[in-house]
Amino acid sequence: MAADQHSIDERTNLTSSNKFELLLFRLGAAPGNDDAHELYGINVFKVREIMTMPTITPIAGASDHMIGAVDIRGQIIPVIDLPKVMGCNPSRGLNILLVTEFARSTQAFAVEEVDDIVRLEWNQVLSAETSAGGSSVTSIARIDGNTGDSRLAQVVDVEQVLRDVFPAQHPSVDPAEVGTNVKIKPGAKILAADDSGFARKLIEQSLSALGAEYIITKTGQEAWDTLVRIAREAQEEGVRTRDKIALVLTDLEMPEMDGFMLTRQIKADDRMRDIPVIIHSSLTGTANEAHVKNAGATGYVAKFQAGDLASAIRQALVA
Repeated sequence: MAADQHSIDERTNLTSSNKFELLLFRLGAAPGNDDAHELYGINVFKVREIMTMPTITPIAGASDHMIGAVDIRGQIIPVIDLPKVMGCNPSRGLNILLVTEFARSTQAFAVEEVDDIVRLEWNQVLSAETSAGGSSVTSIARIDGNTGDSRLAQVVDVEQVLRDVFPAQHPSVDPAEVGTNVKIKPGAKILAADDSGFARKLIEQSLSALGAEYIITKTGQEAWDTLVRIAREAQEEGVRTRDKIALVLTDLEMPEMDGFMLTRQIKADDRMRDIPVIIHSSLTGTANEAHVKNAGATGYVAKFQAGDLASAIRQALVA
């Protein structure tokens, strides 16, 4: 148990250096290429356990992308056919089950095989939207470093996968759940950063329902570059950066720069350190919440409940 806790603490501490660990796995033959069993990845923090494929019970009327459900120590968990979602053919069979916990839910992904766990810097990860990734992939990771001949792994957008498999459980934002408009200085905007296209859509809907103007970015680096540019403009105009950016809302896992690093850089810059920062993440747990406080964030809210997000934004704006 002590060794397990040490491993968890070590992984959690990676957040202080813009690093993380990626679980690599294979889903089968790639579309149009039966010989290519490409690498895919998911953040280790989202994986509760890895197990040999157990007996799965089919569920009547389930989505085509669901295999069924499995009973793990008394907990009934839905099992998603991840190769089918990603358009791959598991010619070697579905041999491994990844039990995951994120976004306030527990689910399992059936995969062909697990390859490795690698430790990476976020600057080894590029946004999929600039590198030909599909809608179910957030980013492309250079496994062997920032070199031209590095192996590549596609980081799965698990939030989008859950939306595709369980659409009824992930509806659009209901304005009634968000509540009344927030009070923001005229001309000021909320800057949001998230690498998931589905998450960005829900954030946009929430901020629109709150009556807030906003800027949406796809990575921590893009958010930081935007803030630096706005801070420079504010200085030239003789106003505070906070007069232009009322609040920053950031995901944790993002290509190039994660939310922890983005938050620390904001709080270390005299031009913007008074801007409240809310970390909005599918990664939950007391360890992450403690690091949120250490990074200087104003608040932490787990994805995705529009009402909770709206409450966190209101509280941060009056802090």
